[in-house]
Amino acid sequence: MNDNQFHYNYTAPTQSERKEIEALQKKYLPKEKRETNRLEKLRALDKKVHDFPTALGIIFGVVGTLIFGLGLTMILEWELLVLGSFVSVIGLVPLALAHPIYKKALQKRKEKYSEEILSISKELLDE
Repeated sequence: MNDNQFHYNYTAPTQSERKEIEALQKKYLPKEKRETNRLEKLRALDKKVHDFPTALGIIFGVVGTLIFGLGLTMILEWELLVLGSFVSVIGLVPLALAHPIYKKALQKRKEKYSEEILSISKELLDE
């Protein structure tokens, strides 16, 4: 065998490996460099519609629960019946409003983004 020979083996990634590599690479590209397709844009808009109202509802529910719990603690542990009852009732207000606030915020977000979401979905379905 001649010592001047060079041997090189190359194996290309499979199609599924290539797709996985491209998906991972896409996560780390700056937003300007990423090409966003219409379906990704539709998903992002849908996420934008639902995330804020959900967070708002959860915040109101948690705050109301904490205030209500403080009132119960005042009644049961500290024996402050009148003040504890008052604080518990105050805690029930945001607790009771959590779901209506969520629904109202969701409705507003749907109104704000519905035209764009419907036009993108129509484009995708007509392609």
